[in-house]
Amino acid sequence: MSMIGRPFGTTSQSEQIVTSEISAFGLHASIINWGASVQDLRLDGHPHPLVLGFTTLQDYIDHGQHHGATAGRVINRIGGGTAVIDGTAYSLDVNQDGRHMLHGGHHGFGLKAWQITEHQHDTVLLTLTDPDGSMGFPGTVQAGCRYSIVARDDGPALRVELTATTDAPTLVNLGHHSYFRLDDTGDVRAHFLSIDADHYLPCAPDSLPLGPIEPVEGTRFDFRNRRPVGESYDHNFCLARDRRDLTRVAHLDSPHSGISMQLSTTEPGLQLYTGQNLGDGGISLDGTPCGPFTGLCLEPQFWPNAPHQAAFPSIDLMPGDRYQQITEFTFTRG
Repeated sequence: MSMIGRPFGTTSQSEQIVTSEISAFGLHASIINWGASVQDLRLDGHPHPLVLGFTTLQDYIDHGQHHGATAGRVINRIGGGTAVIDGTAYSLDVNQDGRHMLHGGHHGFGLKAWQITEHQHDTVLLTLTDPDGSMGFPGTVQAGCRYSIVARDDGPALRVELTATTDAPTLVNLGHHSYFRLDDTGDVRAHFLSIDADHYLPCAPDSLPLGPIEPVEGTRFDFRNRRPVGESYDHNFCLARDRRDLTRVAHLDSPHSGISMQLSTTEPGLQLYTGQNLGDGGISLDGTPCGPFTGLCLEPQFWPNAPHQAAFPSIDLMPGDRYQQITEFTFTRG
């Protein structure tokens, strides 16, 4: 494994986990190769971390819920842990309530040691070879995750580029899973949010999408105009019917700190998860507990449970094709 960075810990399989720092334009990120994760994110002039993270690898193992991770092969849920891929039925690893696959299973991409293959002052590239049969999926997948800090008109941005290829038909739907917190109040329900989505996916109590999309009009899911988050969510917002050019889709801000975050992505869906299930989530970077509602996720992705919904955008990946997602988180200080 490439060692580009400072030692962060060693897994039970003797894999070396390291931290690589990238910095530019007043934004600073610490990346660990455990799950290709953002471990820390800081903005000049703001004394607190912008994400939940831990100071040791053991904390990620004991308390982590994909904190800052790259989730895959398939982020979010696949109902029943089953899928038909290129005409063949597969049984996948189930790690949610013994019924569904969540974030690629017990040993998904966010719970693996990646290789750091390139590191410069403002960018780092991590790669992963996921073998045929991993978590029940067919095909060997070559995945990449590049974090870069770039300048945008509104301020510095953390750019996330996710790629994948396969040697056999498979499913791929990757996503970034940072828990954002733009102030030190400890409750993101007071953050203000807007999402440019006219429809969302209703869910069962276990957060599995039920099927047809529904309009947000007249519901608590209408974030088309900026308003407080207010309550708990774990739902996908339907931004488009397919991947498109990089498009600004969401805005998050804290009136308490004056920090705002613009989210732009190529992906057709955005999962809003308010961290209500963090529970005893350990101690975060600033010494405060990672409990319920202490951070929220805005996860660009294709719509969840796509293998069981023919009307949803497909997450099939075929040999010769290349999966590529681009997402940018742009930060502004008020």
